[in-house]
Amino acid sequence: MLRDLAAREAPGLRIEVDSAGTAGYHIGAAPDPRSRRAALARGIDIGALRARQVVPEDFRRFDFLLAMDAANLRDLRAVAPAGASAQLRLLMDYAPQSGRLEVPDPYYGDERDFELVLDLVQTAARGFLASLPAAGR
Repeated sequence: MLRDLAAREAPGLRIEVDSAGTAGYHIGAAPDPRSRRAALARGIDIGALRARQVVPEDFRRFDFLLAMDAANLRDLRAVAPAGASAQLRLLMDYAPQSGRLEVPDPYYGDERDFELVLDLVQTAARGFLASLPAAGR
């Protein structure tokens, strides 16, 4: 969602977006079919993505590591190497108007739960992009 929004709404912004989990579950797997369907319905094809786990280099390579929930933020803080430069934040920090602190895990839910996640991520991604300094655009 962030990559798509940046390309459409801030085309001059130089940004690298990646996704990684804090646990080693599903490494190499494609996104959940329900996620793929929900994203594709919005014109975003995530089918080529593959799961990977956060690695120490991510804390130096990226300026921000944005977690979906407090547990993942704690996990990121626990594995951050000394001298890491990335800012660790909750994604929903960029969408205070949503009234939510975390993005819920839709895995055990139904299609509506995946739609909600995309709505929340889209709102927060817009807020994140708006928070970046104008000089970076």
